[in-house]
Amino acid sequence: MLARGGGTLVFTGASGSLRGKANYSPFASAKAALRAMAQSVAREFGPQGIHVGHVVVDGGIEGDRLLSMRPQLKDDRGPDGLLNIAAIAEAYWVLHHQHRSAWTLELDLRPWAESF
Repeated sequence: MLARGGGTLVFTGASGSLRGKANYSPFASAKAALRAMAQSVAREFGPQGIHVGHVVVDGGIEGDRLLSMRPQLKDDRGPDGLLNIAAIAEAYWVLHHQHRSAWTLELDLRPWAESF
């Protein structure tokens, strides 16, 4: 990326990036460290044309893995109660194509019904 004079690095975090929760200390500490690393990398490589983003995915993702473990979850959460995979991909794509005069460092994605 440096040789090309630009590029995008996107790191995926979770709500644990921002706050700890009982019984999740290993997860929260790792995600908080990832967030801090993204901030450092952005400050180090941003001036060289590398856009660094940290995306907080705060909620369940409507995918095979989650629904195979908890098949009732989609009905329990209601319409748009889980993050849609295509919508997540679109958000990453938009992040990648941002004009450098308005780069986003951190983006939160959550279903409309998710409490925060």
